[in-house]
Amino acid sequence: MAKVLGLGGFFFKAEDPKAVRDWYARVLGFEIHDWGGAIFEAPKGSQATWSPFAADTDYFAPSTAPFMINFIVDDMDGVLARAAAEGVEPLGRQDEGYGRFAWLMDPAGVKIELWEVAKVEPEA
Repeated sequence: MAKVLGLGGFFFKAEDPKAVRDWYARVLGFEIHDWGGAIFEAPKGSQATWSPFAADTDYFAPSTAPFMINFIVDDMDGVLARAAAEGVEPLGRQDEGYGRFAWLMDPAGVKIELWEVAKVEPEA
C-alpha cells in the first residue's frame, strides 16, 4: 500500500535567510551546505513525530508562528552551553523518562524544541 515513510525535510520562509542560517550554525552547530540547508541522519533510537496541535495551544509561545521545530541533540548541556556563549538562553527545560527537553527562540521568531533522547541501559 502506498504511504508516507517519514519526514523528508522542513522548509520555511524567513525575512533574512542568511541571518537565520548563520544563527543556526553558530548557536546550534548546524553544518550549512553551499545550497543553504543542513542534512541530518536519524540517530538510533529516535524518530520523527508529526502532531497537529489545537489552534489555541500556548505550547509554541512566545512564538506567534503556527509551528515549532523539534531537534534531536546528542548533549543537551553542551548545546545549551554553546547557545549561552552566543547570548541565547533557554526559555525552559524539562526532563522526562523518554528524554530531556529545552526550548529556544530563533531569530525568525520560531520556537525551537531540543530533545536529548533518554539513554537506554543495555540489557544484561
